[in-house]
Amino acid sequence: MSHNRQLLTQVEQQAQRMKQAEKNHPTLISQTVYIGTLGLLFILPVVGGAYLGLWLDNLAADYSSQWTLSLLLAGILLGAINVYLFIRERE
Repeated sequence: MSHNRQLLTQVEQQAQRMKQAEKNHPTLISQTVYIGTLGLLFILPVVGGAYLGLWLDNLAADYSSQWTLSLLLAGILLGAINVYLFIRERE
């Protein structure tokens, strides 16, 4: 009986190692989704800030790019923070 118990323990350990290896080995699709998510997390605040700044600048009587540049930089900062937090959460 002891031999059967050892064999069962070894098989369970190997199965756990195989499951862990599958988790740690990302597929091409999962890597593509991950990179796409990082891109969206960065680009959306940048584009949103640029559009909002452009809209605010167009409301002004004379042409100014102050809001556009300010909100574009804010979008870059927010996008970088988004990416950092997302990567830190995944680890």
